[in-house]
Amino acid sequence: MQIDTELSAVIRENVALALREDIGDGDLTAKLVGPAAAGEASITAREPMIMAGQPWVDEVCRQVDRSIDVEWLAADGDSIDAETVIGRLRGSARSILSAERTALNFLQLLSATATVTSRYVQAAAGSGCRILDTRKTIPGLRLAQKYAVRCGGGHNHRIGLFDAILIKENHIASAGSIAAAVEASRRLYPDLPVEIEVECIGELRQALAAKAERLLLDNFGVEQLAQAVAVNRAEGDPPATLEASGGLELEDVAAVAATGVDYLSVGSLTKHVRAIDLSMRFGELSDS
Repeated sequence: MQIDTELSAVIRENVALALREDIGDGDLTAKLVGPAAAGEASITAREPMIMAGQPWVDEVCRQVDRSIDVEWLAADGDSIDAETVIGRLRGSARSILSAERTALNFLQLLSATATVTSRYVQAAAGSGCRILDTRKTIPGLRLAQKYAVRCGGGHNHRIGLFDAILIKENHIASAGSIAAAVEASRRLYPDLPVEIEVECIGELRQALAAKAERLLLDNFGVEQLAQAVAVNRAEGDPPATLEASGGLELEDVAAVAATGVDYLSVGSLTKHVRAIDLSMRFGELSDS
């Protein structure tokens, strides 16, 4: 997966904060191991997963001890079977011990997001509907989790409040109407497409009349989604892009995707995270 300059900087910040809260001013227990002891540790997936998080592990090792050698046996985005060794760390035993928990924390969290995303993507396969993440992320780890969503085959919605317009029910209430909110968006941000959340077919028609480019269909049932798709095709000039959202469970995905919506946005990809079970085990230590 591609890592751009912005994400590289975020990875360094994520790792520095994580190491600071874990190691503080020194790893007391690691000092029980002789300073010259060399170690090799293997990282094993204890359950099936989609891998994500290697750049964070690499950065943990760089910040703890640049001499740690990291060998990956699979790549981010790969499907991994249970009991598979996915990587090895070699170098100072003290340094690897200090890096272990932070490295695994990132890898198990991001692989969990990638794994769940992959399940949603597979459930929508063949429909043409794409799976999106949301802003419901762990604070401070938004770009990390959005990277993991891409590893799982999903797509990113807006990164934050700063890079796209999404008019929701409270914006509409504050602006006075759907038309007023869209008009304000056109005036202030003429180069940005407008996405607006609608909660019924009547609001969908108002948003189409206001020429919003994208509509978020909030908590629509399957029948209502199919109706929204039909109304959009018949009355949109041009038709808007449609995004279904609101408590979508994995078992709902195939039916929702089959209605003809363009996107499904799923907050649980990043907010309902159960870490993947990983372990790191040392081989026999040796004195260098």
